[in-house]
Amino acid sequence: MLKNWNPELIPEKEDIKERLVTARTKLYELQMALKEHKIPVIVLFEGWGASGKGSTISKVIKNIDPRFFKVATMSAPTEEDLRRPFLYRYFKEIPEAGKFTFLDSGWMDQTCRDRMDKNLKGEIYVKRIDSIRRFERQLTDNGYVLLKFFMQIDRKEQEKRMGVLLESKDTCWRINDYDLWQNDHYKKCRKVFDQYMRDTNTSSAPWYIIDASDRKWAELQVLETMISNIEIAMENSKHSVPILQNVFPMVEMPKLDEIPLDGKEVDDEQYKTELKELQAKLGSLHNRLYRKRVPVIITYEGWDAAGKGGNIKRIAEALDPRGFEVHPIASPEPHEKARHYLWRFWTRLPKDGHIAIFDRTWYGRVMVERLEGFCSENDWRRAYNEINEFEKELSDWGAVIVKFWVQIDKDTQLARFNDRQNNPEKRWKITDEDWRNREKWDQYEGAVDEMLQKTSTTYAPWHILESVDKKYARLKALRIVIDEIEKALK
Repeated sequence: MLKNWNPELIPEKEDIKERLVTARTKLYELQMALKEHKIPVIVLFEGWGASGKGSTISKVIKNIDPRFFKVATMSAPTEEDLRRPFLYRYFKEIPEAGKFTFLDSGWMDQTCRDRMDKNLKGEIYVKRIDSIRRFERQLTDNGYVLLKFFMQIDRKEQEKRMGVLLESKDTCWRINDYDLWQNDHYKKCRKVFDQYMRDTNTSSAPWYIIDASDRKWAELQVLETMISNIEIAMENSKHSVPILQNVFPMVEMPKLDEIPLDGKEVDDEQYKTELKELQAKLGSLHNRLYRKRVPVIITYEGWDAAGKGGNIKRIAEALDPRGFEVHPIASPEPHEKARHYLWRFWTRLPKDGHIAIFDRTWYGRVMVERLEGFCSENDWRRAYNEINEFEKELSDWGAVIVKFWVQIDKDTQLARFNDRQNNPEKRWKITDEDWRNREKWDQYEGAVDEMLQKTSTTYAPWHILESVDKKYARLKALRIVIDEIEKALK
């Protein structure tokens, strides 16, 4: 893309001046319309050192109400960033609906640096590109406008600009060793940039190469491209997005009514003995996990009153409290609801060597949100593949993923509901919503069957915990967690 790129002729200064006035006014007007349409916009600036990324962002944001944008400079990842998945720090920055996020460099810069440092070769590079393409597609599928600008200048212009900046004590800090190296190895860098851009140039998130040789002309190109894309996004905002077929290997799962619950019980003596042994073993494994920097993600879904809380408690009791966190997931807060539905889970991921336990998860998209009408049919049908992609990202990162469905029958749930209702110490556990959900048992069962069928991948399979006897389910969960961790540590 870069090697064969031919810039268009730069217009006359008066023409640029007139078009800038028009474009600045238009962007301000569109900002208000974006807020009404609840469309989030991500503007990614990549390019050569000294190409004017920062100054162009400064000019563009002057045309937007400061309450509705954020600028993030994505410098080299910190040690903390490196302990989480590659996309973690970028997913954190995505804006709320109706707002802008401007990124000064991003996932392209980090990927190309890694490649030039020879940390990304062969299949590892291919995986990174697949990850980025999925990330960008998920954003646009979920209503985000993603604009990717590459600020292009030639080698002589870069050298000239860096020279000017280096002459002054007040601006020399803006040039770092990487910028100087880039200029010395211009052709090598251009080759890597070109390959990356070709690999990530898609119809939903294309690259726009900006002729940055003239600063006002660069600003105009960016503004007019932003305006055009935002107008198209508002016109297309009601259109459905294609449902992608699953491409990940699956594990066959039974339907809920095929799961036998009889005979799945243990006596008190056996429970006490095994619980002590299993918890001791898990505690020992937790130390090894931390030493080997292996992250673990344990998720719980299941019927109301199935015993998720007690099950989580027995796992948590075995762990070093400094190395795990339990995330009880309720209805999304307004700032969470205004973002991609996976954002609130990305931001809760553990560091490597740590454990995150989720009481309710991203699967709400294909259960409660589906059945209660909190998202469109296109949204929840699309989510199966998006969730498989999310979990593939976690698996490729090196995470152990353990997913539990806690299963009981309808009569057991009713007995537990009545027990909670009639016991003052347990009454807080029962809500009107629990009773309403019970009335939709058959609908939920159908949704769960589909969820198990479509999201039990080989790298993140579902495990069924028969929980008519809670003690049986607790021991089974501990055994599964131990088994999965031991496999990962071998």
